[in-house]
Amino acid sequence: MARRREQVLDAGIRVLGDEGARRLTYQAVDAAAGVPSGTASNHFRNRAALIDGIVDRIQVLERRDWETFAAAAAPADVGELAEAVARLLRFMIGPERARTAARFALYLESSARPELRPALTRGRESVVGWGAEWLERFGSTAPRRHCEILCDYMDGVVVHQLAFPADDFDPGPGLRAVLSGLLD
Repeated sequence: MARRREQVLDAGIRVLGDEGARRLTYQAVDAAAGVPSGTASNHFRNRAALIDGIVDRIQVLERRDWETFAAAAAPADVGELAEAVARLLRFMIGPERARTAARFALYLESSARPELRPALTRGRESVVGWGAEWLERFGSTAPRRHCEILCDYMDGVVVHQLAFPADDFDPGPGLRAVLSGLLD
């Protein structure tokens, strides 16, 4: 049962990220999941419940990805930190493009559904907490605030790349400049 629920949520993330919030319907999710018609509605009583489930699922997946990223990265200086974060951004707009686009669609959805904001805020706070630990290791005098600035920059880069994809996308130079400014 839990596996089918995750399958439906993962399909919902793909629909939301690839086709936008207007296309997020039970029928579209069932088709994307390759499950019998009515499966999504059996797991989520209404669209709001489906969206809430997607918010939670994105946070679980992003936590997993952060743990994988953090375990593989061992930057020794600001330049290596910038390259590690650049790899994460390329992953977010490459293999996980749909999930990233879905997260931003949820940000926009929260303007009409303020009840989404607490869960989205918790997700952002988790990311800031993880990143602040790294920035503190590199001498940040205000790690949480600096991580918020870095996350805002990264969000802007990601939105721009999602909307106006560049084949030669390289977030490294910008990240080095932002990190150098924050950590010098």
